[in-house]
Amino acid sequence: MTSPTSAEDFSDDIDDLLDDSADVVGDVQTLATTIDADSNDLGDRLDRVLAGHFPDLSRARLQALISEGRLSFQGKVISDGKHKAKAGDYSLIIPAPTNATPEPQDLPLEILFEDEHLIVVNKPVGMAAHPAPGTRDGTLVNALLYHCGDSLSGIGGVLRPGIVHRLDKDTSGILVAAKSDVVHRALSELFARHDIDREYRAIVRGSPKYMTGTVTTRLGRSHHDRKKMAVLRAGGREAITHYRLEEVYGDDKPLAALLTCRLETGRTHQIRVHMAHLGCPCLGDPVYGSGAPAKEVQVILKELDFNRQALHAGLLGFVHPVTGEKLKFKAPLPDDMQELVDALADMN
Repeated sequence: MTSPTSAEDFSDDIDDLLDDSADVVGDVQTLATTIDADSNDLGDRLDRVLAGHFPDLSRARLQALISEGRLSFQGKVISDGKHKAKAGDYSLIIPAPTNATPEPQDLPLEILFEDEHLIVVNKPVGMAAHPAPGTRDGTLVNALLYHCGDSLSGIGGVLRPGIVHRLDKDTSGILVAAKSDVVHRALSELFARHDIDREYRAIVRGSPKYMTGTVTTRLGRSHHDRKKMAVLRAGGREAITHYRLEEVYGDDKPLAALLTCRLETGRTHQIRVHMAHLGCPCLGDPVYGSGAPAKEVQVILKELDFNRQALHAGLLGFVHPVTGEKLKFKAPLPDDMQELVDALADMN
């Protein structure tokens, strides 16, 4: 059984990379405070205590910053505001202010479905879902603002108007965006209740031990690198990925494999972290792909100039929140992943 998830929890998943989601227009700030050994705050919830120390921050904002790994105690990152307050020095990093108005851009979109309420697209490799430092434009948000016009502006927040879920820049596949606040909330609730069918294709190093399986862990910010997600023993959020082995490549032993992964939850980098946790990271993953693949696979990756995580969101299904129609969309592997599959199959 999975624990119930609220729409607010799902929104947290969308926002947990807020610092990476818009153009920086100011400076990062660091706030510091000390809780004395004789303070009456000792033993109380840390987020509640710090809200009194940082009066310019709302408690909700403070909780979000803590969950992003921006709070440290005596130099060690704390990512859970439920911790008890201890005597010592606390430091809180406030991300730089961001530009709240992405500009419309006339960019090509592969539209799988569109009506007055929502739009479903097949996002190409290399297109970020929304503006971020280093990616000022050319994003899906820029394209949607141009294509959908004023109907999209501000829906779900001005930074990522219409976006209900996200894909990494170098993960291809299907995304749905809302055209009204009502539909945005309804779709967010579907995701929160896990009433969305989401399947990904992943090409991984080696192969899982079993033909099918389920990975259940807690995921949160890495204590060693705030920009990475990690499997945590405590804290974080429950993350569940079901996988099915489709093909194994290699004559004598499995050198690579094609998997179908079905998300039950939608945490940041979930499949990438879970595959690495199994010892089978996505081929080409620059963040979680620790360890080199077999030499034969390395040769293929080099010949194809394949240097992004081999992950594609190939299926998205949900009930239309307004019409009640059951919708299901499929997108075949993009050319670069299909070429990789074909080359790996030639090893067999």
